[in-house]
Amino acid sequence: MIRSTIAVAATPLLMATPLFAQQVTPPVVTPTVPVPTLAPPVITVPPLSDAQATLLDKLLNGDIVAQGLKSAATASTTAPTKQELVRAALDHARAVHAGRLSEGDFQKDWGLRPPTYDPTPAFADAVRLDRIAAWFASLPPPYAGYDGLRKGLQTYRSIAAAGGWSPLASGPDFTIGASGVRVLALRKRLSAEDKDVSTSGDTFDTALLDAVRRAQRRYGLNPSGIVSTQTLAALNVSATDRVRQIMANMERWRWLPQDLPRDRIQVNIAAAVLTVFDGDTPVQSMRAVTGRPGDETPMLSSTIHSIVINPPWNVPTSIATKELWPKEKANPGYLKRNGFKVIDGTRLQQQAGDQSALGRFKFDFANDYSVYLHDTPSRAKFASFSRLSSHGCVRLEKPGELADLLLKGDPAWTPELVDAAVAKGDTVRARLTKPVSVYLLYWTAFASGNGQMNFRADPYDWDGILASKIEARTARQTLAAR
Repeated sequence: MIRSTIAVAATPLLMATPLFAQQVTPPVVTPTVPVPTLAPPVITVPPLSDAQATLLDKLLNGDIVAQGLKSAATASTTAPTKQELVRAALDHARAVHAGRLSEGDFQKDWGLRPPTYDPTPAFADAVRLDRIAAWFASLPPPYAGYDGLRKGLQTYRSIAAAGGWSPLASGPDFTIGASGVRVLALRKRLSAEDKDVSTSGDTFDTALLDAVRRAQRRYGLNPSGIVSTQTLAALNVSATDRVRQIMANMERWRWLPQDLPRDRIQVNIAAAVLTVFDGDTPVQSMRAVTGRPGDETPMLSSTIHSIVINPPWNVPTSIATKELWPKEKANPGYLKRNGFKVIDGTRLQQQAGDQSALGRFKFDFANDYSVYLHDTPSRAKFASFSRLSSHGCVRLEKPGELADLLLKGDPAWTPELVDAAVAKGDTVRARLTKPVSVYLLYWTAFASGNGQMNFRADPYDWDGILASKIEARTARQTLAAR
């Protein structure tokens, strides 16, 4: 427990009697001189020249669309004043550098918050030095991932502007050897995103099989080459919806710090994948199981400080009430057979061991959602391409390998000693000598190294919500800047 000590200055109690009034000398009262608080310096933006105003207006009109803050450019009926341009530039800088949303726009489970950012000093210098274009270019997040999305946004806007693609008709699964109008339609649809696909021919040949597999990989599906209901659903997401999906993911990049920690763990919640990074280089990757819709894994950043070996599971009240107590009622003895015990008459705890829902490893980090990374005795889900089925925590495919990596170099926790501790069965906590940053992120759109866009399903419906919030906030801020 952390104790908070409050120091209280004791003041003598002067008794109001003649005796004490004669014996006690009143204390000398020294007047308190207030310490002046230094106000932050007021930054004044120099007046814009006519040429600077023209340039700034052009940059704003183009960049608000290019940075995914608005779906399309709209023509203004009146030319903005220089004062309006300055207000618009400062607002745009905040949005591009640190996110479009205001605090009230964030959902509870969107636990990431961008650092505060005041663009005024840098903008004033840019005007003074006549470097407005360079200042504009410095605003977006300095990540290749963001740059890839920005280029992808331009590509998919062009596709949408050209009419997008027609949805493919439903029907039986088909693959190599099929022929007919469905194959022709499939070729045309795939060619919109994959320029290597030939649009001629109504036969499903080996080249088309490879193209289908490429598409399935881009969508995070099983690359079977069979055009099934799931593949059709991914192909039938409109180009306009893909634009909004990219916009939402660009905004999430803006919530991250400008300098990510070199050593860090990232979990893509939507793709259910954990990756360990050394700088920009992934050094370890594994499948994960993340929260199912209704039990969403929150977006957040924190620091893993320790690993619990052979952890017991303190069952959340909601899970005990909705799932475990009904199982005990339907099958008396269920709780005891599965290693649960009742604490204080109400709480359930599952003992450490092979049956424990947390497996043999739990990776702890402070957060407001009571989530963590952990092992699991249920391994079947890792073989699936759809892995959203937890209550919000993140289950790991290879927790032992992650533990060895995080404890590397600590003589107290060599792989052999970790294995021995696991085998012994006692619950012990291994504190990391080098705590590591962890980010739970929701990436449903990202570009590969060759610039090809990849998409994942939006299981929590966060993309559409976020894209709408971005557009609405942009509209309000544009009016406020006038």
